[in-house]
Amino acid sequence: MNPLEDKLFQETSSIDYDYHQLLLKLKQAYDDISLKHTQKEEDLIQYYTIWVHQIKTPISAMKLMLSHEISEEAEQLKVCLFQIEQYVETVLTYIHLSNNASDYVFCSHQLDPIIKSVIHKYTPLFIHKKLTFSYQPCDLEVITDEKWISFVLGQIIENAIKYTFHGGVMICIENEMLCIKDSGIGINAQDIPRVFEKGFTGNNGRMNKTATGIGLYLCAQIMKNLSHEIYITSKVGVGTCVYLDLLQKKEN
Repeated sequence: MNPLEDKLFQETSSIDYDYHQLLLKLKQAYDDISLKHTQKEEDLIQYYTIWVHQIKTPISAMKLMLSHEISEEAEQLKVCLFQIEQYVETVLTYIHLSNNASDYVFCSHQLDPIIKSVIHKYTPLFIHKKLTFSYQPCDLEVITDEKWISFVLGQIIENAIKYTFHGGVMICIENEMLCIKDSGIGINAQDIPRVFEKGFTGNNGRMNKTATGIGLYLCAQIMKNLSHEIYITSKVGVGTCVYLDLLQKKEN
């Protein structure tokens, strides 16, 4: 309204004046509501940011206490603690993306060391579920952000482990794209077009009550910000393949 006020509201009668004043009051009410909403959103983001950093202290303390324990129960607790850590990391990533954070650092990276680091991180989950793992080292150099692409890889590998109960997971290069394959329960064909939607869990989510529909949504947003692409193919009862196209496209 501000740029148009002088042009549209040339008062020539008392009715024009009253109408003008009414619109100004409505605008002021809208501005007040908008300001309160913005403040509430900022307060919420600040609270969750503080919570994420505070929760890291007890997690570290529990990891230290469990590090000297050798028993089946201790190993199960370590896996649960690892999963809590990943949930906290997901919350922090969600906050950063929601807050339009732009801490991307683009460099040329060899993909192999990044993949191996993520694999090492998720080794406890493979061992816990007794799944096989196969990795074909790739000699691929990409321009990306190591921190953010590592998060994407972690989310995809974690999903593969979560929905695979027999067999295992394989990482390889297919058609110059990084491919993460699993022999899990697969995704219904009608759900595949929506798997990257925020909050969508599909049929698998209805079976797994802990699914949030946030992981793949974050992956899609991050890949878009990194100028990469992500695709999924799947067949129920056979498994799922997630393809990450990390190479920069050459312009014609």
